[in-house]
Amino acid sequence: MDAKYDVVVIGGGAAGLSGALALARARRRVLVIDSGRPRNAPADGVHLYLGREGTPPQELLAAGREEVTGYGGERVTGTVTAAERVAGGGFRVVLDDGSAVEADRLLVTTGLVDDLPEVPGLAELWGRDVLHCPYCHGWEVRDQAIGILGTGPFAVHQALLWRQWSDDVTLFPHTAPELGEDERERLAARGVAVVEGQVSGLSISGGRLTGVNLAGGRVVPRQALAVTTRMTAQAGVLADLGLETAEQEMAGHVVGTYVPADQWGATNVPGVWVAGNVTNLIEQVIGAAAAGARAAAAINADLIEVETRQAVAAHRTRHAAENPHRPPTSMTEFWDTRYAESAQIWSGNPNVMLVREATDLPPGKALDLGCGEGADAIWLAGRGWHVTATDISRVALDRAAEFAKAAEVGDRIDWQRHDLEASFPEGVFDLVSACFLHSPGDLPRDKILRTAAAAVAPGGVLLVVGHASGPHWEHDPQPGVHFPTPQEVLDALELPEEEWEVQLSEEYERTQTAPDGTPGTRTDNVLKLRRLP
Repeated sequence: MDAKYDVVVIGGGAAGLSGALALARARRRVLVIDSGRPRNAPADGVHLYLGREGTPPQELLAAGREEVTGYGGERVTGTVTAAERVAGGGFRVVLDDGSAVEADRLLVTTGLVDDLPEVPGLAELWGRDVLHCPYCHGWEVRDQAIGILGTGPFAVHQALLWRQWSDDVTLFPHTAPELGEDERERLAARGVAVVEGQVSGLSISGGRLTGVNLAGGRVVPRQALAVTTRMTAQAGVLADLGLETAEQEMAGHVVGTYVPADQWGATNVPGVWVAGNVTNLIEQVIGAAAAGARAAAAINADLIEVETRQAVAAHRTRHAAENPHRPPTSMTEFWDTRYAESAQIWSGNPNVMLVREATDLPPGKALDLGCGEGADAIWLAGRGWHVTATDISRVALDRAAEFAKAAEVGDRIDWQRHDLEASFPEGVFDLVSACFLHSPGDLPRDKILRTAAAAVAPGGVLLVVGHASGPHWEHDPQPGVHFPTPQEVLDALELPEEEWEVQLSEEYERTQTAPDGTPGTRTDNVLKLRRLP
């Protein structure tokens, strides 16, 4: 243990093993961690799994484990007790024996727990004579005396459904809502008997069901009993990662909890996927296996995208090192090369003026122009804003996206590459910020800022932060470089005075450290404008 994997699969049922198989065949280093206690362990066989009909659950899983390890996947028996993010991305997973592993991605297939009604005897016969799904078990109890334990609003539906497999079906309303006249008529028409009264327990002989006991002492002979369980997703150990469950409702009645995810199994926690009953309460074995394979394909694609971005950055760095005297052919190449020179260029902290001026603004839609490595966008997203962040450098945007994932706000930021001279994000925004939108060469800054002002929604804010002077370590004036004052920026915007309110226009001094570590100061300026409603 204490190893690093591309993917750790938590849960070794049909969904987990299917996902692990797909990942292993994709030449990923994958580990399956499984407690060895599948939900369907009490069942005699797996049904509706084409080609494997009637296979005992443990036999199916044993075959799956052998297939996974045959392609180089690994498996350990254990229970995950903790999961946490690690610096630089990825996850650390701790097992109940104290060992730990790291992974770039997690696939959670921990399934669910069936919470049975509080009736003595149900747990003892669960999965054999006490059943929940007619498609899974109906054929095996066909033509037998079947009882339906009513505990919620679906009792009548359940009784009519099981009637397909036997003409001897009895509904015990128990704690279900009182039956209406229409419901009783439908049951009578289908020959479903109704026995009133509370169910107090089960009659069992030789380990098999023989009858349903009523509180008044009556015993109704039955060979099988269908129940509705409350299904609870097993995801508690991942709560520290922000993986939250939601209540599943049917006809206004809560039937359980699940982990929300998209069609590929991606959760709202970057890097974490789910498949099987942990996210789909009614998924059968064959569907869980399909969901695991689908999630695995999405995980592999996600890893490929990250690896490609890293390869491109490394390629550009090598290219720049091999051709140190070749000038860049475009601003895109200039900034891509600049960002590729090191793993991080800027401090990672949001601009102080953005923090000061946006802290009290109500969150809405924000546009961050020249976002660089994303510190401003990440700060805004962390405060509830939905951010469109743009930059000319794909290297910077890819790096910013990784930082946003690590900060768990990636789902609230749309990273868009734009050469703002040629293209601009669509839409209107409650906040448009342009912090230090400077670049070597002929940057049409005034034109870009006029377009930025047009993108501010009524009642929204335009925040422009820029340099008022060069860095203190450059003693010679920069030829051809002009740092406009706030008033010059305002004049260049050419805004109708009746539509805008100037809320702030000032220069300020901040500390800045030279590349050699020498401390100093630099003068910057800020212009804050509000578009009148």
